[in-house]
Amino acid sequence: MDPLLAHIDSPKDLKKLSKDLLAQVARELREFIIDIVATKEGHLGASLGVVELTVALHYVFNTPYDKLIWDVGHQAYGHKIITGRKDLFETNRQLNGISGFPKMSESEYDAFGTGHSSTSISAILGMALASKLKGEHQRQHIAVIGDASIASGMAFEGLNHAGVTDTNILIILNDNAIGIDPSVGALKKYLTNVKKGTAKDENIFECLNFNYSGPLGGHDLYGLISELERLKSVPGPKLLHVITTKGKGLQKAEENQVAYHAPGKFDKTTGELLKKSDRPEPLKYQDVFGHTLVELAKNNERIVGITPAMPTGSSLKYLMEAIPDRAFDVGIAEQHAVTMAAGMATAGLVPFCNIYSTFLQRAYDQVIHDVALQNIPVVFCLDRAGLVGQDGPTHHGVFDIAHLRCIPNMILCAPLNEVELRNIMYTAQLGLENPIAIRYPRGRGVLLDWQRPFEKIAIGTSFEIKKGRKIAILSSGTIGNNITELLTAIKNDEALGHYHFPFIKPLDKKRIQQVLESYDHIVTVEDGSAIGGFGSGILDVANDLGPYKSIKLFGIPDKFITHGTQEELYRLAQIDMQSIKNYIETLL
Repeated sequence: MDPLLAHIDSPKDLKKLSKDLLAQVARELREFIIDIVATKEGHLGASLGVVELTVALHYVFNTPYDKLIWDVGHQAYGHKIITGRKDLFETNRQLNGISGFPKMSESEYDAFGTGHSSTSISAILGMALASKLKGEHQRQHIAVIGDASIASGMAFEGLNHAGVTDTNILIILNDNAIGIDPSVGALKKYLTNVKKGTAKDENIFECLNFNYSGPLGGHDLYGLISELERLKSVPGPKLLHVITTKGKGLQKAEENQVAYHAPGKFDKTTGELLKKSDRPEPLKYQDVFGHTLVELAKNNERIVGITPAMPTGSSLKYLMEAIPDRAFDVGIAEQHAVTMAAGMATAGLVPFCNIYSTFLQRAYDQVIHDVALQNIPVVFCLDRAGLVGQDGPTHHGVFDIAHLRCIPNMILCAPLNEVELRNIMYTAQLGLENPIAIRYPRGRGVLLDWQRPFEKIAIGTSFEIKKGRKIAILSSGTIGNNITELLTAIKNDEALGHYHFPFIKPLDKKRIQQVLESYDHIVTVEDGSAIGGFGSGILDVANDLGPYKSIKLFGIPDKFITHGTQEELYRLAQIDMQSIKNYIETLL
């Protein structure tokens, strides 16, 4: 049988095929995704689960005239491949390659950029309302959203509004009972009952004025095509409930859906994950957080852990396994997580609210009004702070310093290594009177012997790592380890001093005064936004203290940084050690 996918460069090519050939296209598309992701890495399971749905949507609808949005975008690989990016797919998530998520500037078929969940319904409703105002009554508007994402507050807001409009929108609920981790909550239980046929009440989506159909098998390609063709002519808001299997077509991915969400490299034939080096490696920072929280919780019965849908990614799973009644996965609901943590703290508990840095942005109002304004001592643990790599600008955690530093009552810190992370966590649960945010990066730490006895850290202190004569380098967070390595590579390094500031707020003003009086030049280094960041804080204090000294800031520039390896992106942002070394040598 001649291959078909090789000749498909756009949905127009797909539409030229007879329906009985589409199953072959789906098989080839699934194999193509597996072949590439096995060696190049990426998000696997979600895209495998929607292969038939992807083919059906582009076969039935007139994309890109008809607008199609993939919520989050983890499942959009098949969409990218049949919309002109097949030959580029090997560059997926690589520097100068295509993005791992839908991106408007990349293709006219990407109707809306995604990367954070639960935005698709609001976006597609906005497009549908615009089409109505412009008289484009034939244009179709489709959003594909998962069962975990549709439980988010923003998705409910979109459904609530859409239900009282007469817009031509179709919401496709891709129900596979899992996001990155298994879905949670009352809506998940309701959908399970719908699938079993045991739901007793009126359909919730019909109550919201949606024309509901389903549940329909999401791997029945011809059944999907038939139902989508019917729904094209149904007026008003519609919701199609589709049942899929995440990882469909690769047995290992079906059996272990959490691990194969983004599995790294694997054998494309057997599905077995490829073994990495047997050499001892430092633990990931997320695992240091997770194990430390269990250790602390066993000695402090007031400690609880909270995560919005990321127990595996944040390693809160360790507390869930050890003390399950004190660990809470609230689903994709960052706003709820923050305010719930505040409520727990007012009742005398010590909540560790663990949220990726990029996702905390979604709860900024709650951080200000529900926590900081009332000075409630919630402990925020911000995973994936800094440049995260191949997931790109939707996931880089580079704004947390700037947006938290300006909030009154907030303590903000960035530990140098695993031991300091543990000690700051230990200090945070001893009875702070203020909320505190602890930021740490994606990836592995720098120590093998990280599990040392706890020590309390005085809030607002800093540390002299190396004394110098002429140039002082001030750093905050794990990027300080790179500075330590850099100093060994620079001749005349006796002229260089290095100071670590674990606390970005409050800053150690005495240390800054000492540095201002002792050095001719000051360099600040951080892996966050240069505008409003750690270096800006040093400038603010220096401006108040005087005397004037040259202060050079190294941080993320005022632009969105693309996707690539962390090392490549450090160079792109010019916070890599070579860029800093070049500047220092000009001063020397």
